[in-house]
Amino acid sequence: MVENMSPARDTVGFFNYTELHDRPRSFASFSPSLGELLKRVGDVRREAAGDENETPVHQVVDMNGKTLETRSLPFVLSFNNLTYSVKVRRKISFSSVFQRGNTLGGSPTDKTVVDGSLFMKTKTLLNNISGEAREGEIMAVLGASGSGKSTLIDALANRIAKGSLKGTVTLNSEVLESRLLKVISAYVMQDDLLFPMLTVEETLMFSAEFRLPRTLSKSKKKLRVQALIDQLGLRNAAKTIIGDEGHRGVSGGERRRVSIGIDIIHDPIILFLDEPTSGLDSTSAFMVVKVLQRIAQSGSIVVMSVHQPSYRILGLLDRLLFLSRGQTVYSGSPANLPQYFAEFGHPIPENENRTEFALDRIRELEGSPEGTKSLVEFHKSWQSMQNISKSESDHQSISLKEAISASISRGKLVSGATNNDASPNSMVPTFANPFWIEMAVLSKRSVLNSRRMPELFGIRLGAVLVTGFILATMFWQLDNSPKGVQERLGFFAFAMSTTFYTCADALPVFLQERYIFMRETAYNAYRRSSYVLSHSLVALPALIFLSLAFAATTFWAVGLDGGISGFLFYFLIIFAAFWAGSSFVTFLSGVVPHVMLGYTIVVAILAYFLLFSGFFITRERIPGYWIWFHYLSLVKYPYEAVLQNEFDNPAKCFVRGVQIFDNTPLGLVPTAMKLKLLENLSNTLGMKITRSTCLTTGSDILQQQGVMDLSKWNCLLVTVAWGFLFRILFYFSLLIGSKNKRR
Repeated sequence: MVENMSPARDTVGFFNYTELHDRPRSFASFSPSLGELLKRVGDVRREAAGDENETPVHQVVDMNGKTLETRSLPFVLSFNNLTYSVKVRRKISFSSVFQRGNTLGGSPTDKTVVDGSLFMKTKTLLNNISGEAREGEIMAVLGASGSGKSTLIDALANRIAKGSLKGTVTLNSEVLESRLLKVISAYVMQDDLLFPMLTVEETLMFSAEFRLPRTLSKSKKKLRVQALIDQLGLRNAAKTIIGDEGHRGVSGGERRRVSIGIDIIHDPIILFLDEPTSGLDSTSAFMVVKVLQRIAQSGSIVVMSVHQPSYRILGLLDRLLFLSRGQTVYSGSPANLPQYFAEFGHPIPENENRTEFALDRIRELEGSPEGTKSLVEFHKSWQSMQNISKSESDHQSISLKEAISASISRGKLVSGATNNDASPNSMVPTFANPFWIEMAVLSKRSVLNSRRMPELFGIRLGAVLVTGFILATMFWQLDNSPKGVQERLGFFAFAMSTTFYTCADALPVFLQERYIFMRETAYNAYRRSSYVLSHSLVALPALIFLSLAFAATTFWAVGLDGGISGFLFYFLIIFAAFWAGSSFVTFLSGVVPHVMLGYTIVVAILAYFLLFSGFFITRERIPGYWIWFHYLSLVKYPYEAVLQNEFDNPAKCFVRGVQIFDNTPLGLVPTAMKLKLLENLSNTLGMKITRSTCLTTGSDILQQQGVMDLSKWNCLLVTVAWGFLFRILFYFSLLIGSKNKRR
């Protein structure tokens, strides 16, 4: 039986603040309002520290000044009768369909839902799971693959959609609301989702910027990070980058500890971990669990799933919960495991790893005809016997409000509350910082990542310059002849579509950090709107530089019209095209989670945009049932804008006299014959047409191309508006697609 008094606290606490002291009454009788209690937090910390700029040493003292090894206000996380089922597609065969006495070939206990031609069955992942985890302890969930370990962790961490999970999860006998749980807890995923080009210290510092309030000075945040680095045993790797397949960085065990560190920077009360030792060698795994033990001893509840702990790791665990196909087969202390299996009739041999023996025995039972039914029933009887012998004084009647308040006063939950509301849900802010602070930190991190990987922007700039150089040399100094007009039209169509295709490389940018974003926003590190705004702002300088490079490479080389003012508008419309294209691709990256699928969709849609832009077929010739796509085409508006910038000049002539016969079979006849034809044509029409008579101006070309409905400035505004629209859609795609909860 685990005693209620928690283990001794680690003297190197996570945010080592001195305990409240000089109190006239104990907490049992001390019950001011929550607002008064929270108002005292800052004053108590400063008084205990003696100096605002120093971090006090963590001590827990009573009113007589004696150091205590236990806490009077422990947290107890209880879960009762957790049940979770999902519907999966049923495999249908002819033999199962016609099997008698068993509908659709399923077992009589299967629940089958028939929806038209789709046959589904219900699979239970959790079946009436109950237990508790206490402050100062590590509770480990064990079982074979598919036993429901990760599902149980997700259920406790509120990562299963409301309504799908049955049962209750309470903290100190009070139901945990989603908002409160996000603030007082942290969830460490099985995969290490980190930026590879940031150092360990930078990674933890950015996490501190997100999770710690702005009222905390920069120096105190740095002290917090340095203390955490020492606590995690990462001092030697503090200046080393995380690394990836192409960049050498920290080891696997160090990377795992960094993953834990970024989620506990605010010193949460509850810490959930999904197989933190997966993929690590025995020494690294032991070091990780040793860190978790220190976290628990600092005043936290630690709940983790583990596949097969070693003997040394088993010595660090306080509670075990074995699962088999969603059912509990053992729950209790590791010390009681030999007695449990001995009474079950399968004693654990001496000098054998207890958990390995238990897991092997469970697997054997799972392979038997009756499965683990006998062990499940034995556990129920064993548990009832344990409950009878349990002391009634084991649980203290402590409200969640008092427990969180006292925990904050000791320095836990660094992003502590300032609200005066008496409700536990209002004790701590939803987000530690306002959105402009979040935007600044996100932008700083993005810029730092980009600086560490300059080859990404270099490749993009190189692609733009090479494309511009090829276009400049292919369309070098175009003349104002009818052929020059056609070549100009072709240049503009290709140039505008190229700007959009160049933006396709923005697709993997978000996809690479998609799961980092989901992990950080799942527990309110920052707002989704802050991420979208910072993502947009960081992209602008690169787009401006790329637009200027492309415009300068092509404008004068091709011989476009308009002088400096024409160049400035040409630059602006290219920048607007880059902005709209980048926003469109970014939106798709929020909708399509796969890079190759995303590239396929981007290339296809951009091809459709070019097809309906008005270059290949004018608006008047587009069938009525496709005209809507013409107005949705992103290429249409910048294409029409550059056409107007080039041809909207009634004084400029593009077809004179005999040039009227160019691009026709008569273009091959001698000039003298062309002049005679013009003379005859003049007599017929009753007007004088000479060699130098202007027959087609720029305005005529615009009318022939059907570019008359919007001015060039309106086209520019529409292109920019498309960019903002896709950024807004990107935000909604993140809002809907990053719930990070099971259904």
